[in-house]
Amino acid sequence: MKLWRGAIARMGCMRTMPNLQSYLDGNLDEVTARRVATHLEDCRRCGLEVTVYTEIKTALAEKRDSIDPDVLDRLQHFASQLASGGDSGNSDNGA
Repeated sequence: MKLWRGAIARMGCMRTMPNLQSYLDGNLDEVTARRVATHLEDCRRCGLEVTVYTEIKTALAEKRDSIDPDVLDRLQHFASQLASGGDSGNSDNGA
């Protein structure tokens, strides 16, 4: 069942979450960006995710020049796994 707010179909959390990072980076098409924005107006859970992503990006940007390149590579790999829905465990590093 699709609910409508104006001419924009509402997105649920399962469809919004994979788009959050692209939304924050401004990399979504206009329709999807409006759907995500509409969802964020009403969803506390997804709004908290946006807050966390924003705080992480801000902290990393402030310390960009002082972050160990290996740590940055691991963070980027971890973020890629999260974005693709892959396993974020540490099974490949013996931990």
